[in-house]
Amino acid sequence: MTRQLFGTDGIRGTANRGNMTAEVALKVGMATALQFRTGDHRHRVVIGKDTRLSGYMLEPALTSGFISMGMDVILVGPMPTPAIAMLTRSLRADLGVMISASHNPFEDNGIKLFGPDGYKLSDTVEAEIEANVAGGLTEKLIDPSKLGRAKRLDDAVGRYTEFVKRTFPRGQGLDGLKVVIDCANGAAYKVAPEVLWELGAEVIPVGTDPDGYNINKGCGSTDTDYMRGQVVSHGAHIGIALDGDADRLMVCDERGDMVDGDQIMALIAKYWLDRGLLKGGGVVATVMSNLGLEKYLTDAGLHLARTQVGDRYVVEHMRAHGFNIGGEQSGHIVMGDHSTTGDGLMAALQVLAVVAASGRPASDSTRLFNPLPQLLKNVRFSGGQPLESRQVQEAIKEGESRLSSSGRILIRKSGTEPLIRVMAEGDDETLIASVVQDIAAAVELAAE
Repeated sequence: MTRQLFGTDGIRGTANRGNMTAEVALKVGMATALQFRTGDHRHRVVIGKDTRLSGYMLEPALTSGFISMGMDVILVGPMPTPAIAMLTRSLRADLGVMISASHNPFEDNGIKLFGPDGYKLSDTVEAEIEANVAGGLTEKLIDPSKLGRAKRLDDAVGRYTEFVKRTFPRGQGLDGLKVVIDCANGAAYKVAPEVLWELGAEVIPVGTDPDGYNINKGCGSTDTDYMRGQVVSHGAHIGIALDGDADRLMVCDERGDMVDGDQIMALIAKYWLDRGLLKGGGVVATVMSNLGLEKYLTDAGLHLARTQVGDRYVVEHMRAHGFNIGGEQSGHIVMGDHSTTGDGLMAALQVLAVVAASGRPASDSTRLFNPLPQLLKNVRFSGGQPLESRQVQEAIKEGESRLSSSGRILIRKSGTEPLIRVMAEGDDETLIASVVQDIAAAVELAAE
């Protein structure tokens, strides 16, 4: 069946509109409970959220849906997405739910689902949940005597803090490092500064005053200007920026220059290779990752496996082929020995471990390769299928001809926003810019 609810990362949309209303959340809770209610044991689900105002609407709606189908609900409040995956496994829950729209503005929200193993659900299971929603749920409500209950887990932050700290090299600390941590006024606003402080860093926290409206606003991994300025003005050694649900990160060095997910993956892979910890003979990334990363890994005798965009697909490939490091250029970094999904704070600790141990500036220790010129432009559209238009297809063919064998073009529709992403990469920066502009213009015309 055609998917109406789920995109590349759960369900996402504008709060109180379309697929992101209390009514839909109630039905999703019911339908998901129906999918995972197997056996005679007492079923339980862990629900976390970020700091968006609409979380107050979606959390009770989902809770009611699960309770009506006989599942107990454990509420943990604002917590990073990877913490929900961890707690789902730790508490032996049947399901984990994160209410978040990640890096999107506060007006949006989303629902991410994790199975009992802490991994995001497959396309097949998501399609079955959609079928449950469409198939009618009222007649499947549980007997009144078997309704679920809800309770709050007060020590969730402490549990996750200790879990993340255990991934940091034993016997090493962050003493002497001054770190700016930007929590995007989001889910990690409590736990991230605490973890860094407990490991010995001098912490300069920003984006730690959420008000329901300011998540990702002028802060976080998708808007790093303020974080970079704070690093320079405080004379910090490094800056870490998380997104709204802390499953991704960006890094800047002591000069305020950015270090993206490709460099972070290279850094962790090299660090683990030297310590005999790297598995799978390389790294799993997506089609968006820079060719410079691929060349660096190849020169090091390692392999870069590429998947379609989405950390879920990265994880699936890692599990199927025995890799323990993977991620996305956008900063989703998955470390399979420790976590089942992207974890920005956990990845930050690996970067900080390298910087602290090297004794060199972050500008020197965090850049292992020179990326090829790459340009990405997002084109917003209101409906239809602009990529199928004749003028767009002709523009793509013309761009491929101009780049020849010296580069590549990638055009895709975002799975979380009404955007067409136009990317080109190659040796000639001027040519790349021209190709992207021509294709983007064609998409804009087709989207009108």
